[in-house]
Amino acid sequence: MLAAGSGTRFGGPKAPYVFKGQRLIDRAVTTLARGGADPIVAVLGAWVGDVPNCEIVLNPDFESGMGSSLTVALKHVIETHPEVDAAVITLVDLIDLTPEAINHMILSPGELLQATYNGEIGHPVKLGREHWAALFDELSGDMGARAYLKRHGATMVELSEFGTGTDLDFRPTV
Repeated sequence: MLAAGSGTRFGGPKAPYVFKGQRLIDRAVTTLARGGADPIVAVLGAWVGDVPNCEIVLNPDFESGMGSSLTVALKHVIETHPEVDAAVITLVDLIDLTPEAINHMILSPGELLQATYNGEIGHPVKLGREHWAALFDELSGDMGARAYLKRHGATMVELSEFGTGTDLDFRPTV
């Protein structure tokens, strides 16, 4: 789970933000766990704190964008979890991501999968291990794996039956 950003448009890091009584980071960890993800790795950077029930890795270069966080996450899994053959990558601020959506991505066949919601590309994505090394050469800035997924013909997995793919880019007004 990528949770390192500074949340410039949001007004601060999103990971510790309390939404409907729960920090976004804890909400995401719970969703991943209930969806069958194991291990769960959270990449932190702008905000660093205790996050139960997951492995925390720090991205010292978080300001450069999502690409560096994805690199940190995948390298951590390579070094500590040789048994893992694919990673489901999601963002900390997907407020209606469900365990069912995560489980659907985990169980869907294929090495390169990208979520869609009513045809709109979103998160999570599933990346097979054999693609990770090639991704390292391309990940930079805020683009993440999108161009790689497109160029290599990622299979689109429709998740609209499980949610909308809505992220929290701005703080809700009360």
